[in-house]
Amino acid sequence: MGKLILVTGGARSGKSTFAENLIKASYEDVLYIATAIPYDGEMVERIKKHREQRPSKWETYEGYKDLGQVLNNNTSEAVLLDCMTIMVTNLMFDYMGEEDINDCDTELMEKYILEQINQLIDGTRAYAGTTVLVTNEVGSGLVPESKLSRVFRDIAGRVNQRIAGKAEEVYLVVSGIPVRIKGEA
Repeated sequence: MGKLILVTGGARSGKSTFAENLIKASYEDVLYIATAIPYDGEMVERIKKHREQRPSKWETYEGYKDLGQVLNNNTSEAVLLDCMTIMVTNLMFDYMGEEDINDCDTELMEKYILEQINQLIDGTRAYAGTTVLVTNEVGSGLVPESKLSRVFRDIAGRVNQRIAGKAEEVYLVVSGIPVRIKGEA
């Protein structure tokens, strides 16, 4: 059974850097799962910077669906997935298609997303190595103005709770400083 570590924190808190350093300290043979889709120039630049800062010898898989299967077929020592909240966003838009959020059955959408998350968690359990998942802490801010943003925040919060409940270790990164909030030191 593999080890699951969750790294959470706010935007630009240093969580990705911490997760990468955590993996680099113990593993060389790493699968990096990148969940972002470059929809615009700004996202293309963010992805480029992430690629440049991780070791070139790491294998990269770009995708956000059926990741339990990716883990089942993986033979690396460790996996780093960045980022769960982008994965949730992509799954939301996949589910909605061209439908407006006001016409969407958000309970069925959440069920669809949680099925993907459960498959991912099952994959981490079947995988013999260490998996580090990076996510954003979305529940510490204001209540979002739009329904789409509120639905996202709620689903992402429940996804984070589910993963944290299954993880052996959980870290909260604040201003570049990691604080272990679950697991033995």
